[in-house]
Amino acid sequence: MLNFCQMKKETIVKNSRLKALGLKETPARLAIISIFEANHSPLSAEDIWKKIKNKKVNLATIYRNILSLEKGGVLTRIDLRKSSNYYELKDTLHHHHHITCSTCGTFEDIELCDEGLSSKALENSLKFSKILDHSLEFFGICKKCKR
Repeated sequence: MLNFCQMKKETIVKNSRLKALGLKETPARLAIISIFEANHSPLSAEDIWKKIKNKKVNLATIYRNILSLEKGGVLTRIDLRKSSNYYELKDTLHHHHHITCSTCGTFEDIELCDEGLSSKALENSLKFSKILDHSLEFFGICKKCKR
């Protein structure tokens, strides 16, 4: 559980990028980012809300802030084929994708990206001239569920 007052000073300073995006550094936004930094895994709005100690922040506020952070490029939406949307911090230094177990839902980050694939897609496209982003997710059965 994370209390707004317990956030590390480094986290607050680090997230001055919010101002650069035209977003205010509200306690709710800083708490959401801190939760993502502490967990290193895709989280839903409900997951975040459960981790925030200050229940004065309601779930609707969490959703609104997640959407603002996604639009601002701080968060990325991840398709885990679940009923809720999942998000993670956009990591420009460590680009990765996910493989998810269709049985138990466990997932793993995988680094599997070939710039040649994007170039090839552009070469074959008649309607697009630039790729801005991409998402590639895998689904299968983990070793534990296979047993």
